Amino acid sequence: MGAVREIVEALLGPAPFLELLTQLGTFAGAVSGVRLASVKKFDWFGAYVIGLVTALGGGTLRDLLLGVPPFWLDSPSYLVTTFLAVVAVALFGRRFITEQITWFVFDTIAISIFMVIGMEKVIAVRGVEVAAAAGVEFGLEQFVDCWWLSIMMGVVTAVFGGVLRDIFINEVPLIFRKELYALACAAGGVVYFVLAACGVDVRMCGIVCIVCIFVLRALAIKYHLGVPVITGRRAKILHHHHHPHHPRPRGVDVRPAEGEGRS
Repeated sequence: MGAVREIVEALLGPAPFLELLTQLGTFAGAVSGVRLASVKKFDWFGAYVIGLVTALGGGTLRDLLLGVPPFWLDSPSYLVTTFLAVVAVALFGRRFITEQITWFVFDTIAISIFMVIGMEKVIAVRGVEVAAAAGVEFGLEQFVDCWWLSIMMGVVTAVFGGVLRDIFINEVPLIFRKELYALACAAGGVVYFVLAACGVDVRMCGIVCIVCIFVLRALAIKYHLGVPVITGRRAKILHHHHHPHHPRPRGVDVRPAEGEGRS
């Protein structure tokens, strides 16, 4: 029980470490978004919007699903951090844009940090709510009961901003491609809860989770590991309403009369 009490105190008490993680994740996520926006030749405002969507999109959806105000409404610091990411890409554009490894590092840092932040937000909000509804002190049972929800919301926090980013820049979202992305985050979340259940300090659990996600993604890219792709025979897509085929009578001109059927 002492370990659980330490976890609760770390999550609900003063958390400069968690705030530092949040700002770092915001900057890394914004850089990954702005970098792709720069490749698409977006202007500064467009790049800033893409950076915001990438950095804040997942956390916003998480908070809405949890029924709490989006986290970035409490402070303008996240908007400032995103602007600093735009400036960083503008000043060091050659390194950020041309080197693929740089984008991978920032994107992976962002999703791994957001995974931890998402899980800890759920533990702090829903775990305590469940305990209060049951009229008991938050303990190991409530902590274990919310593990699956924490991992789900952690994955949403980690990847949904990237999904919005890719949609906005007209790319197939990375989560749908043959690459360990959401699954790497989920694996890191499982490691987090296994360590926490064993009494490991919550900050160490977060650090190990971040490292685990980073290593999994790096190994997947290096050795071309990924989720199998569903393949099938190419099929011609018919753009009609599947009406029964009626043969056209001979001698009947079905072309539209002059002035009809034209826009």
